[in-house]
Amino acid sequence: MRSELVRIFLQEDINFLLTNRIPRQLANRFIGWFSQIEHPLLAQASIGVWRMFADLDLGESSTQRFESLHACFTRQLKPGARPVDPDPSVLTSPCDAIVGACGSIEGIELLQAKGFPYTLRELLLDPRLVDLYADGLYVTLRLTASMYHRFHAPHDCRVDKVTYISGDTWNVNPIALKRVAKLFCKNERAVIPLALRASDFVVTLVPVAAILVASIRLHCLDALLNADYRGEAEIDCRAAYEKGEEMGWFQHGSTIILFAPKGFTLCEPVREGATIRMGRPLLRLPSGGTS
Repeated sequence: MRSELVRIFLQEDINFLLTNRIPRQLANRFIGWFSQIEHPLLAQASIGVWRMFADLDLGESSTQRFESLHACFTRQLKPGARPVDPDPSVLTSPCDAIVGACGSIEGIELLQAKGFPYTLRELLLDPRLVDLYADGLYVTLRLTASMYHRFHAPHDCRVDKVTYISGDTWNVNPIALKRVAKLFCKNERAVIPLALRASDFVVTLVPVAAILVASIRLHCLDALLNADYRGEAEIDCRAAYEKGEEMGWFQHGSTIILFAPKGFTLCEPVREGATIRMGRPLLRLPSGGTS
């Protein structure tokens, strides 16, 4: 029964229809409400349904008892479950993910999927960041529904500003990325420049929300970033993070795009389709980039 349901759901046309051609904002609000109902039996039943469609492994979770579906979505892991590479010459992955499109940025153009380009200008909106990452490097990190959903600092860094960009909540799975042009530029997202400590480099994380995931929680802000947010688009903050320290979470699963200036290189074996865990080497800083 489970295999048949999964087979039907994974058919591209049906998957796209079920996860995109629905009232997305209404679906987001319903799941946002439903997932936070605190009732252990309801949570257990919901997690059981979730497991019918995803390879959900809770073996590394710090707890096996969840009062709500939301608590399971945003679960923490056991101490030591994600060792962080201490090498100061590398940026580590901020999250568990499947690597999507990645590599060099051609001028200001990059890919969401083969044949589907978008530009730094359309995604970041900030001309200073567009200039900074022109001809630079990028990695798209897709968090699936069953993965660990918290994200962490890829290096010792400082955050002085977060820019919230409201938008839609298209699904960000490969099926949608091959059908919806400039999808990341249409979706709700946050732009988070990270000033790396002991260097002059600035890298940027862009968490992108998606269907059923239209909320981004950052520890450095008091506000929850979602469709109900009515504050300033540019939010000043002053937060310092150690490498591997938790920065926030999605309410479900989504995508983080990391941008680095020219001179950074991908670590082995980072490539499209590879699975990477938080804390593993992702990018290598230019030679002499740390002190």
